Amino acid sequence: MATLQPIDIEGVITVDLRVFGDERGQFMETFRREWFPQRSWEHIQTNRSESKAGVLRGLHFHCYQVDYWHVTKGSIRAGLVDLRPNSPTYLKSKTIDLHAEQPTGLYIPCGVAHGFYALTDCMLIYIVDQYYNADDENGIIWNDPQAAVPWGIDNPILSARDANNPLLADLPADFLATLG
Repeated sequence: MATLQPIDIEGVITVDLRVFGDERGQFMETFRREWFPQRSWEHIQTNRSESKAGVLRGLHFHCYQVDYWHVTKGSIRAGLVDLRPNSPTYLKSKTIDLHAEQPTGLYIPCGVAHGFYALTDCMLIYIVDQYYNADDENGIIWNDPQAAVPWGIDNPILSARDANNPLLADLPADFLATLG
């Protein structure tokens, strides 16, 4: 059975996945709905992201969608910041390194901004509980001083979208209030 570990941000959970291996290879369960009873979870969509070393994707956040990540190739540094004004960990930020060789799942609730920096060439599988909705694709700039995600990097490779994400201070307070 996998081991679930809450981290310093309310509702974010890491899952140490159990690997069963023999001379033929290995097997592991990567996701079970019962691991996350706090959400009426229906696995709606699975996505795959491949990135070259040095790429940073994010910071993104959703009002209605949760994410569950699992690295299948390489290593990433996940960056997280709680944007929910009513959360006990509001504006708490953290990074977590995830590696394919040490299988770990990462559950990210609504209202927690998330992104990742590719430490190596990598592949990330993520399960979401809502279909893609452009109206629920939100973001803040990766190096926002108010979010203060401790990336430990200076010049990542960014998409035009991520390079132009706004500062947290520029988001309307009434919009942020909808995050909980």
